[in-house]
This record gives sequence, C-alpha cells and structure tokens, in this order.
Amino acid sequence: MRILLLMQWFDPEPQIKGLLFAKKLRDMGNEVEVLTGFPNYPGGKVYPGYSVKLFQVEMMDGIRVLRVPLYPSHDNSAFRRILNYVSFGLSSCIAGLFLVNRQAVIYACGPPVTVGVSAALISLVRRVPLVYDIQDLWPDSLGATGMFNSSHGFNVVARVCKWVYNRAAHITVQSPGVRDRLVARGVDKDKVSVIFNWCDESSIGNRGARNETPVQSSRVDESRPTFDVLFAGNMGKAQELDAVLEAARIQKIENPSVRLLLLGGGVEVPRLKEMAQSQGIDNVTFLPRVPMSQVGAILARADALLVHLKDDPLFRITVPAKTQAYMAAGKPILMAVAGDATELVVESGAGVCAQPSDARSIADAIRQLAVMAPESLRKMGERGRVFYWQNMSLEVGAKKFLTIFRRTLGENGAG
Repeated sequence: MRILLLMQWFDPEPQIKGLLFAKKLRDMGNEVEVLTGFPNYPGGKVYPGYSVKLFQVEMMDGIRVLRVPLYPSHDNSAFRRILNYVSFGLSSCIAGLFLVNRQAVIYACGPPVTVGVSAALISLVRRVPLVYDIQDLWPDSLGATGMFNSSHGFNVVARVCKWVYNRAAHITVQSPGVRDRLVARGVDKDKVSVIFNWCDESSIGNRGARNETPVQSSRVDESRPTFDVLFAGNMGKAQELDAVLEAARIQKIENPSVRLLLLGGGVEVPRLKEMAQSQGIDNVTFLPRVPMSQVGAILARADALLVHLKDDPLFRITVPAKTQAYMAAGKPILMAVAGDATELVVESGAGVCAQPSDARSIADAIRQLAVMAPESLRKMGERGRVFYWQNMSLEVGAKKFLTIFRRTLGENGAG
C-alpha cells in the first residue's frame, strides 16, 4: 500500500506520529512518503542545518521526506501563529498535488486544521481516501489555551472543521471523549475510531542509568532520602502549574522529604520560577529540557510521575501524551487531569488521581504515594507498563491504522 503522511511537524521536531510511525508502516510492507514543513517547533526558530526554501527532499532512515515552506513561529501572537498554519496549509496543498508520488491513501495529522484542509483538497483532486487523525479538537483547544477569543472566528474554524470531517473517509481520535464529542456534532459514529497514542518506546526504554541524570545532580543533600515527583514536558498556560507549586509548598510543611521536579521548557517557566522564589517554595527544582534519548533514564530515577492540566471541558476528553510515556516507563502516575485520562489510570491501576487545579487534592495524592511501600509502588508502575503494551503501543496502533487504511481503500474501490 502506498501511504502519504501529511503533517506540519515531523522529526527532528517532537511528533508522536512522526518517523517512528512512518518506519513502522514501512516495515509492515508499505511504501511511505512524508509531506511536512521545515522544522521549527517548539521554539519557532528553524533548526540548525535547515533553511526555509521552495522545497527540500531528504531521506530519513529510508523514508522519503518532502519539506515545503512555512512561516516559522510558535509564540503567543495569534497573528503569527495563524500565518504559520496557513502558510504550511497552502504550500503542502500545492506540493501534494504536484510533487509527491502517487499514493493509495492519505493520512493527515492535525492540528492545525489547515493540515486537514490541505489533505482534503489533495484527496479530492487525486481521488484517494483521506484518514484524518485528530490530536487536538478545534476550535475547542484554541479557547482552552487562550489563543483565540473571537466568537466569529470560532464559528469560522468550526465550519472549516466540519467540512474536513465530511471530506474524510475515516477519522481517528486519541480518546473516547473526543469521539463522543464528534458524534454529538453530527459525525457518523461508524466513521470515528479511537486509537490511543503511543510514545517513543526506544527512548523510554533506555534507562542508561550509569550516567548521572538531572534528577540525581539536582540533589542538595545525598544523605537525606527524598521522594521525587517529576513533571516532564511543556509548561504553558494549559498546564496551569500554579496549583502544583502550591501543593509542593503544602508538602514542604507536611512532608519535607517530598521534592517536585519540573523538567522542560515553556512560556510559563520564568513566571513559575519567580513564584517559587518569592514564596520560598524551595522543594521545587526546575530542570532544563533534555534530548529524548535521556528521558527514559530521567523517568526511571523519579519515584512518581505527575500529569496536570487545568480543569477545562476540553481536557476532560484529552489524554496528555506524557501519559503513555509514563506508563511505558513503569512508574506510578499521579494523574491530575479530569475525565478520560483519570479513567485510564483507574482502569489500569497505574497510579492515583487528584482534582486538577486543586492544590490540596494534589498534595494529598502526593502524600498517598509517598507513604506507600516500595513494593506497592513497583506493582503500580508495572500495571501501567503492562496496560501500555497491551493497549497503546506502536505495534498495536499501527495495526489498527492499517486496518482502517485497507477498509477505506475497499470502500473506495481501490487496491
């Protein structure tokens, strides 16, 4: 089967459905080509070794990758963000019509919805089925992250999304809640499938513990045992980590052995650092973003892993990507995200749950983990690992996608 993967972000940018997915599909006997932009996410600056040009073809582990121009940006400016999305939508549509090889099926991963528009137009002209993978539900996520506040703009984006949904032969989503939301908006339930995201399994499995990790090097007093709760990932407005810092302040009083480690970057980091310093929350340590190759060892050194998103209706139907990585790492999870993500942790027995944006609830959950016996924590983490490999792994997900691709080809009379 000839498959075109169309996505705005692709390796070396962080992307769940990136090169790992492409290689897996290839290894399953398919011809795979990628149409993407010049790497600039998440910093909004073009990566070293690249420059924006008319187009560029490169081979990545035997996968043909066609890069097309876009306006590089990922800051808080709505105008520049829209320009980033629209520029890629236009250039990818043109390239998809004239520069990519003939394909049997198109897989498009959104957001932004401009990727879906581009893919739908290519699908329409080339008469090949489109499978549209929704990672964030638009326009809902635009409001939840504070990027978009215009009711007229919301209505326009909603109509564009509806058109893309109608054009797609099939839609995949990353949680049951998103599926239910789409069905409530009129999408045929038989047209929507839930396929959980996976993680970079090779990096998470790499525990290479001989080298000192940031978790170890951040210890002030090695002789004093600590219970380390690690948050890894982006620290933006959606994560709303003020309540987490307040929970750390509570734990400083009630259980001084607890440390909170915040690993990564994001627009909120400077403000959170200032908050911790001004309030004397010295049991919080900020660690810089690290390459994916180091993440597995860092997760392995923590005692528990924290997921937190602000309490918003959209996030109740969201499973944050770090959930899969945490499960694969085999560590207890503290899930402070209401809805689908909490239900996954409860179903798998992989951790404990807390109310998002509720410092007292988060502090109580930390204490619950901190007083557990080591063997109980180990079993909790192992349950998460088993659940991941049985329900969320790349192998499981890729097989489900191939089944959908073949079904759409059969329904469209193609082979």
